[in-house]
Amino acid sequence: MSRTDLRCMTRALALARRGAGRVAPNPLVGAVVVSNGHIVGEGYHARFGGPHAEVVALRRAGRRARRGTLYVTLEPCNHQGHTPPCTEAILRAGVREVVCAMRDPHPLVNGGGLRRLRQAGVRVRVGLLAAEARHMNRAFLAALTTRRPHVTLKIAQTLDGKIATVTRQSRWITGPAARHIVHQLRRGADAILVGIETALADDPRLGIRRDGRPTSADPIKVIVDDRLRLPLRAQVVKHAKHARVIVATTTRNHTKHRRLARQGVTVLVVPSRRGRVDLRALCRVLVTRGVQHLLIEGGGEVAASALADRLVDHLVFFISPKIVGGKYAPTAVGGVGILRLDRAIRVRRQTVRQVGEDLLIEGDVVYPGKRVNSAWGAERHPRTVTKRRTTIHERRDGRP
Repeated sequence: MSRTDLRCMTRALALARRGAGRVAPNPLVGAVVVSNGHIVGEGYHARFGGPHAEVVALRRAGRRARRGTLYVTLEPCNHQGHTPPCTEAILRAGVREVVCAMRDPHPLVNGGGLRRLRQAGVRVRVGLLAAEARHMNRAFLAALTTRRPHVTLKIAQTLDGKIATVTRQSRWITGPAARHIVHQLRRGADAILVGIETALADDPRLGIRRDGRPTSADPIKVIVDDRLRLPLRAQVVKHAKHARVIVATTTRNHTKHRRLARQGVTVLVVPSRRGRVDLRALCRVLVTRGVQHLLIEGGGEVAASALADRLVDHLVFFISPKIVGGKYAPTAVGGVGILRLDRAIRVRRQTVRQVGEDLLIEGDVVYPGKRVNSAWGAERHPRTVTKRRTTIHERRDGRP
């Protein structure tokens, strides 16, 4: 691996990340074209249905791509989807060598693009910064292999573990710097999920703001509302005609369904589990709607259910230097809780940093060897809980 190899693939990875939140169900892909040691073209996949990174980079390179080297973060596709095969564009451009970070495991690709290039006489190298490429596309890989989104759980709490006061006031626990990071998280997510208690208490818009102004790049907003209590005057409902809003419920209140639908809200009746929306079933449905990265923002009961169902992959934990107290003030993770300390969920590869006055702890979630107590988040004793099996028809989307 030369310095040029490392520099160019690092640049391709940085370009790929710019598509976060806009390309699902496609992967994040960046590409760089090099001729005589100089970058002559670069690009990334910017939106679903748009041109792929390789095509953008080759167009910008033009004739300079001939006999050059293409660095790309994922194996080029060799099938016709929304756009023509990238392998054909590479061959037409006359590229001599393709350096690929990782193979695309999707059944429609999975080595086919690399074989096509090799058969045409193009030199191919695979594996440069592969770990970084896999980490960047962990949401795409999770959706492909586990049939559910990659889930990030964001929590903001006080020093004494409260996410609101006893009167349910939560604005603002953290400071402006932490809230800025939250909006960055939202930009990289395909959907944001909150529970109905959070929706009722905070009435959030769940949008992305830049300089205090709403943008048109809002991810899908998902409200978990078992009994369909979301008011028609809620902020998310008011903005439903300009941004996608989904209400996941277990009730078949057809009158409320119609009223929400007239406002532009999509109502999904999801199988229930322990009398509540089955989050696993909901995640399987969201994947079929193109959601690869799901950001859960609250509240405590939703967080408890997601952890109990082993859905959370990554944790973003803000701690504010405030103490509010209150035995009945809501905590960051509610429910019944873990019954034995040796079954506790852990966080690995932690990073800790100061964000304004707040502390940010971030890391990957590690579950114990035995299944986490499935009653976490339930109101009944764990021995009374029964399991249900649900079947969801899934759409398998490839890189078009």
